[in-house]
Amino acid sequence: MSESNYDESQQAYFKPKGLHHGGRILAAVEKYNIAQEHWLDLSTGLNPNAWQVPSIPDELWQALPEESDGLQAAACQYYGCDACLPVAGSQAAIQTLPTLRSYSKVGVISPTYAEHEYNWRQAGHDVIPLSFDEVEQQIYDLDVLVVINPNNPTGHAIRAEQLLDWHQKLASRGGWLIVDEAFMDITPEKSLVSTGIKPGLIILRSIGKFFGLAGIRCGFVISDNEMLQRLSQKLGPWTLTGVTRFIATQALLDKAWQDDSKKSIIESSKRLNNMLSQAGLMPNGGTALFQWLEHEQANDLYQAFAEKGVLIRLFHKQGKMTKPSLRFGLPKNAKQWQQLNETLTSLSTLIVNNKISDEKHYV
Repeated sequence: MSESNYDESQQAYFKPKGLHHGGRILAAVEKYNIAQEHWLDLSTGLNPNAWQVPSIPDELWQALPEESDGLQAAACQYYGCDACLPVAGSQAAIQTLPTLRSYSKVGVISPTYAEHEYNWRQAGHDVIPLSFDEVEQQIYDLDVLVVINPNNPTGHAIRAEQLLDWHQKLASRGGWLIVDEAFMDITPEKSLVSTGIKPGLIILRSIGKFFGLAGIRCGFVISDNEMLQRLSQKLGPWTLTGVTRFIATQALLDKAWQDDSKKSIIESSKRLNNMLSQAGLMPNGGTALFQWLEHEQANDLYQAFAEKGVLIRLFHKQGKMTKPSLRFGLPKNAKQWQQLNETLTSLSTLIVNNKISDEKHYV
């Protein structure tokens, strides 16, 4: 799944250009006139040490994708479910699910990954941004509730018991609970999949984050068979290439790599939290793959980091946010950790003294 937030203009809901995503390193190269090889890109929230793709069998480039190639079996084993639908990144499901319902009132816990809200609005539904505390008050007025768990960008996690309660209240009236678990891989025991799949419960998973394979555009929808069939018919055949299916299958089966990566990611996350905190940028939340903080001068901080060749994620005020915010992904290696540390050190006086906006030239 790629990263996204709305432009400050409310009209951005209806303009694809109003959705901004993480990455976009080439745009940063052009804007700041810094060569690509000198950039440290922490904007995406992906595992920087991605699963290593093996050699691709030649025949995969020459044949149509085969559904009986073992991908779904590997995914069901990895996620702990009985059935799932492979899709071209969870983004494909995010765009398609709103077309499977007639006019609905849709609650979206905010701030969050903005593609959800955007696509439900585009399909003509009434979308209501809600804080966590507001959901209980509004749940009986909703037809659909969309939750990212753990949340992107705040990292806030919601207990399974709470989600199941919301699901029961929605499903009793033919409603849906959509839970986007793109950042759940490090804590699979907290996945709602483990509670069993029920009608009206739709869970989205992604290969892009934990495996670091955003480029293959692969995700999965876990739901009851009727929902999977409806979604499959809407998406049509060959949603994934044979090459993508091969890569995803091998990655999902590589338990040794998964176990090692979880340990290293958790260690890196603690290191990033400590580094930011010591620099005066205390995170307000995060997951194992990123740290998030609200800051009145987030726009100026973003600019200051960019002019040092460090690309981070800027979120303008959105939904229930009272301040703009920043998200930092994990550095990949010792060189990148050093670059981040040097950048934080060079900006430390400005950060501590809250003078970012007074300084116009950082390089």
